[in-house]
This record gives sequence, structure tokens and C-alpha cells, in this order.
Amino acid sequence: METDVERWLRKDGQVFLTQIGIKKGQVVLDFGCGSGSYAIPAARVVGEKGKVYALDKDQERLDGLMEKARPLGLKNIETMKTSGQLEIGLEDVSVDAVLVYDVLHSHYFPTAVERKELLHELRRVLRPEGLLSVFPAHMEEDQIKKEIESVRFRLEGESAKTLLHYGDRLSEGRILNFTK
Repeated sequence: METDVERWLRKDGQVFLTQIGIKKGQVVLDFGCGSGSYAIPAARVVGEKGKVYALDKDQERLDGLMEKARPLGLKNIETMKTSGQLEIGLEDVSVDAVLVYDVLHSHYFPTAVERKELLHELRRVLRPEGLLSVFPAHMEEDQIKKEIESVRFRLEGESAKTLLHYGDRLSEGRILNFTK
């Protein structure tokens, strides 16, 4: 019997990402990708002509992501290990969409100043009209909206979606989508 995670990686994650606006041929940054719950379906959605940058500070999780991706034939994922610095090793305006799911909060970025620095960096790599998609777990939604909008992002939409959360279970969550 197929688990929620297996179904998510095979089908449901692709449906979710397509609904938020990820398209074939795009370049996507999965910021704080963990073991690939979003990077793997994103790689399937963007296809061979697209690319997914999977960024995380945990090398074991990045290795686990690639162990899952290889048998699926996904060659369009590039892992990026970060030391937790707020600089992303990508060119300016080089990414169509950034996924920031359950990482933009005080556990990882304790101060509003750090979150603002990160948002500036995400804005730097995002193309004009690019998508910043946020799952604002562990923070007040109004607070995170205000912080993101203070860096000149515009809220384009918000919706409750079923998403894979905490690695092994599906749950409802509010997704906030912003553009430059």
C-alpha cells in the first residue's frame, strides 16, 4: 500500500506545485529543501528543460534527496549546501520561483533583521514577476506578510492547500504567494 509520502512524491506534490504556479521549463529554488519533499515533485513539474536548486544546511538530508532522485531519473536537481549564511550562491535574477516552506521563522532566523536580509537575498535571485511561495509555519501570518511586503514583494494570493508537512504526513496549510 502506498504511503502519503510515496503518493506525494509520485503525484500529489506535482499537483500542489502546479496549482501554486510552477511550470515546465522554470528554474526553482527550494530554500531549506530538507530531504526533497518539494524538490522532487518540482523537478518533475519543470521537466528536463527546467532546473531545481535544492538548498539546505544538512548534507545528510541533501544526500538523502539525491538517493531518492536518482532512481526516478531526475537529473535536473542541483543540491546546494549552505553553512547557514544568508547568501545564496546564485546569479541575480536567475530563478523563476522560490519555495520557502516552514523555514522563514524565528527557529531558523531568530530576528526580524535576519529574516529581512534573507528576503532581500531571495528578491535578488528572483526574476521579475517571479514567485515567492511561503508556508508560514510557526509565525503569525500577519507578521510574516508584513515582513515580506516590507522588502517590496506583493501578495498575489493565499490559499489553504494540502501539503506534505514535517516530512511524513499530509496536512492543511496556508500558502502565501508573492511576486516582485
